[in-house]
Amino acid sequence: MALLLAGGALIGFLLAVLGAGGSILLLPLLVSGAALPTKAAVPLSLLVVSLLALGNVGPYIRRRQVAIQPALVLGLPALAGSWIGGSLVKAGLIPEAVQLGIFTAAALLASWLLNRRVALEHPPNDGRPAGSPVALASQGVLVGLLTGVAGVGGGFAIVPALVLLAGLPMPLASGTSLLLITTNSLVALAALGHWPTAQLPLLFPLVGGGFLGAVVGQRLAPHLPEVRLRQGFSALLIGSALLTGFEAWRRHDHPPAVSTAAASRQNVRSPSWPASPVSASSAVSIAP
Repeated sequence: MALLLAGGALIGFLLAVLGAGGSILLLPLLVSGAALPTKAAVPLSLLVVSLLALGNVGPYIRRRQVAIQPALVLGLPALAGSWIGGSLVKAGLIPEAVQLGIFTAAALLASWLLNRRVALEHPPNDGRPAGSPVALASQGVLVGLLTGVAGVGGGFAIVPALVLLAGLPMPLASGTSLLLITTNSLVALAALGHWPTAQLPLLFPLVGGGFLGAVVGQRLAPHLPEVRLRQGFSALLIGSALLTGFEAWRRHDHPPAVSTAAASRQNVRSPSWPASPVSASSAVSIAP
């Protein structure tokens, strides 16, 4: 419980400051820390991140740090990608180790893109696109697929896309990202069609800690330097990618004990030999 409360506080703080980083920590926390199977961790992660993102977007809206046009160009294709990715997972076409592997690769790529020298230079403040709208829309599809497949809000991919392709400064990209995270997560959750009923008690320490961290983050966000935010975010991406990559490797080579136990129970309930019926003669012989 203490781990989930502390993790939720850190996630809420990062969402308030960066507009991203929530699910990049939450999925490893649920998979490695709480030992949940990915099938349960993904919808719970989407639910928590959507609630925290919705709670954090208010101050950015009041400061007018939400860019509507880039949000639509990137967000609408992302919604389609979220639905497709969630539907693929629901159909059982993507194994658990592949889900975690995709998450790891995407986090490392986003870290490299955001930490390049050109990305660390201050972007233009007028909000004019630095790249093609087609490139931004294509990135939206990829972000949506990642949201549906790996159970992440996609902020760690949305923020670099808005900074590098839409030319937004970090605060504006963060506010826009929070809005997109909320919609993407809800669409992906609907596409999965799986409500994490058994894991809902874990929601309370995560969301409670998240809102406490958000209060601190919202006070600090306007005063933190943009370059340091990007560098810290990049380091966070690398750490989470390594943790999730290790978990993907471990689960691929050593399936969780829960699955093994379930298989054992299945074998006990359904033995490979037929049960011998009690014959009529036996029944007669044991009758009083």
